[in-house]
Amino acid sequence: MSGLVLVIEDEVDLATTLEYNLRAEGFQVRLAHNGRQGIAAATTDPLPDVIVLDLMLPDLSGTEICRRLREGDRTRDVPVIMCTAKGEEIDRVVGFEVGADDYVVKPFSVRELVLRIRAQLRRRSQRAEGEPSMIRFGRLEIDRDAHRAWVDRAEVSLTALEFRLLHQFLSRRGRVQTRDTLLSDVWGIDADVTTRTVDTHVKRLREKLGDAGAYIETLRGVGYRFKSEPDEVSEQTA
Repeated sequence: MSGLVLVIEDEVDLATTLEYNLRAEGFQVRLAHNGRQGIAAATTDPLPDVIVLDLMLPDLSGTEICRRLREGDRTRDVPVIMCTAKGEEIDRVVGFEVGADDYVVKPFSVRELVLRIRAQLRRRSQRAEGEPSMIRFGRLEIDRDAHRAWVDRAEVSLTALEFRLLHQFLSRRGRVQTRDTLLSDVWGIDADVTTRTVDTHVKRLREKLGDAGAYIETLRGVGYRFKSEPDEVSEQTA
């Protein structure tokens, strides 16, 4: 599995090393050494299949770049892997909140980065071949491609991470989702954040969904499950 990888990294030696190793693995590579170059490179045809984004750049922060990419119609679905020396949980959480798909902390092995890139390409391919963009479930409706959600036809404002969490629940409705599974599939491969982070985000998601938040049920000691059928909620709340 190959593709075009955009590396946005201001450390020229590191960027060059990554380029050499990624090309050796069969990837095409495009380099940018600051934020503005990175945004331009991300929107140049052909669009990258994966973006490797440094958090600390001389002109724009990686979080700001990621936010702009997620707001763009052409780039909102391009997977972003953040690479940074800042490894505190709050830094990772902020990265995921603005739309990062994965997060690696420097120093990292090139082999690890390659595995994470391939994982993102697999996920993107599976999404493209799978479900339709619009998904309706009772009072809830989401547009996967536009990253938008509605309850009773009123739009709900969700962060990129909250939308991914909701999409994960909805696409696997009726199935148990452990906290570890959610950390892996929503936050990224073996994301180094705590299970309490999952609970906090589920709680916030429920609050934003209002009455439709009842579709998400807690399985004490196990994790969560999205209702199999929307009438399960209406019958209980009637």
